[in-house]
Amino acid sequence: MTEIASSPPTRVRGFPYRIRIEPRITQPPRWYPLAVSLGAIVVSLLIGGVILSLAGGNPVATYAHIARASFGDAGVFSDTMVKAIPLILIGLACSVAFRMGLWNIGAEGQFFLGAFGASAVILTPILPPDTSPWIFIPVMMLVGMAAGAIWGFVPGLLKAKLNVNEIITTLMMNYIAIRLVDYFIYAKWSESGFQMSPMFPRSAWLPRLSDFAEQVPAFRGLTTHLGLVFGLVAAVIVYLILYRSRMGYEIRLIGDNPRAAEYAGLNITRNTVLVMMISGALAGLAGMSEITGVVHRLQGSISPGYGFTGIIIAWLAKLNPFAVIIVSILFGALILAGRQIQPSGIPKMIQGIILVCLIASDFLLRYQIRIVRRGEEA
Repeated sequence: MTEIASSPPTRVRGFPYRIRIEPRITQPPRWYPLAVSLGAIVVSLLIGGVILSLAGGNPVATYAHIARASFGDAGVFSDTMVKAIPLILIGLACSVAFRMGLWNIGAEGQFFLGAFGASAVILTPILPPDTSPWIFIPVMMLVGMAAGAIWGFVPGLLKAKLNVNEIITTLMMNYIAIRLVDYFIYAKWSESGFQMSPMFPRSAWLPRLSDFAEQVPAFRGLTTHLGLVFGLVAAVIVYLILYRSRMGYEIRLIGDNPRAAEYAGLNITRNTVLVMMISGALAGLAGMSEITGVVHRLQGSISPGYGFTGIIIAWLAKLNPFAVIIVSILFGALILAGRQIQPSGIPKMIQGIILVCLIASDFLLRYQIRIVRRGEEA
């Protein structure tokens, strides 16, 4: 009887490489976080383009329109800068708090309180309408910043003394601030029952470039106002505080390692309250600059969500004060062009996608991805 020899089973070899994800032991190169952020933006724009295509739109034409409507000439670029001014200040406000590990989600409310405080100088009135601009503007700045700082002081104190979650308190105080402003513009300071206060006197307006058109004809029609100087100076001051002062060293140490900071004897309670007040003051200055440089009255629709957009800006800038300026200009362009794009929710959608991609990209800063050959893993 003939026996049939069976052949040995064929061994199916798998893919010779595998992917390993490992926590980063050493800090990545200095250029790496910037490259990751830029990559997140590119990916978010690609995702946005796919969504636009599925909705029947033309992503290339949409992005080209955003560029033309924001940077096409000096006039529209000036308008872009006007939108960027409050974003710069709020981005700096969020950066200061986030650098210490404090999640200030209340910049929107602090923005409104800053606008409210600056308006009170005129509408109470603290100063008469014929006051010189050299007095009006500094006083409105101080009162607006003080109002924002007070709105930051409350959640800061609750966090420092009672360890109350600052995300919840700052978020809820946004609604309180907006409703407080609504009460005054509907009742106490309403102009003929409308949701706005009377117009501010010209001496309380921040000067625009167009105000100097007689001396410099090229400035004719340009709407950029003095608030831009506030934002640039604030960026320099924040940088000096965070990276060139003892206070900044303490802020960064507490943000990086609270236990080590406590062991070193740093006053975490004091720094928590102080940082939240500085963050609130910057957001309050943004509110002051918006009503005195753009709308020239207190009204309900002074913010298209500046406070929440500032959170995205701070993260996208990796909490770098100077990078905040550049990112704010890009988001100012998105807000400005968004008024001409239909449907109107597209700019918000793009902002949301950028935030999601940015948060996801943080994974690459904490972990490294290695491709290793099977059998050579150590």
